[in-house]
Amino acid sequence: MMMSQAARWLPLLTVASAMLAIANGSWALDHRALLFVFKPLTTLLIIAHAWPRGGDTPAARRYLLAGLWFSLLGDVALLWPQQGFVPGLVAFLIAHVLYIAAFTREQRFAAQPAALAAYALAAGTILAFLWGHIPPGLRIPVAAYVLALTAMAAQAAVVGLLTSGDAAEVRRARGLMIGGALFMASDTVLAVNRFALPVPAAGLWILATYWAAQWLIASWLKPTPPPAATSP
Repeated sequence: MMMSQAARWLPLLTVASAMLAIANGSWALDHRALLFVFKPLTTLLIIAHAWPRGGDTPAARRYLLAGLWFSLLGDVALLWPQQGFVPGLVAFLIAHVLYIAAFTREQRFAAQPAALAAYALAAGTILAFLWGHIPPGLRIPVAAYVLALTAMAAQAAVVGLLTSGDAAEVRRARGLMIGGALFMASDTVLAVNRFALPVPAAGLWILATYWAAQWLIASWLKPTPPPAATSP
């Protein structure tokens, strides 16, 4: 009972923490010290949302939770935008590979080739635009990251497009597909803002779409029903 009550508060707590992180890291409050609290806390709350889910798909659950933990490492690394950029990039690259492993427990990789082709076209266009702005020493790591991100978003779309069954399962799969797209949108804004040209209110758009993506990815796992009450 206590766990179910806590779960009902998680969306509100996550939104509140995300708003405080965004406000303290960008244009509103600008108290950077609080960003060090609320940025990791928001991702931890999303991990708490995912933790009791996925009991029916333990392999997917393990990979997805591992991806969330590596995302948390990336969040912490990027609290130092210069020194932490490459470690954060590597942490998120690993997270995307783990997400792909989770999603392929449900559908074969690239089972919908059109989804992979569409994301590859979008990613290639973005990377071509950014390429001349990326420092030479970062081009290979960034390209590797874009490859992993694109494959993750495309595989999330595969799951969203091919899942059938009861309405709740289809709804979670569609949410996963949206989550993959939002993750790509978040990183696109981040890359354009960092390498090419300033984006107005970049912190707001990057973090809002990022945490929405992570919440939808975590919500893909089926909720584990509470244990049946036993009579005395």
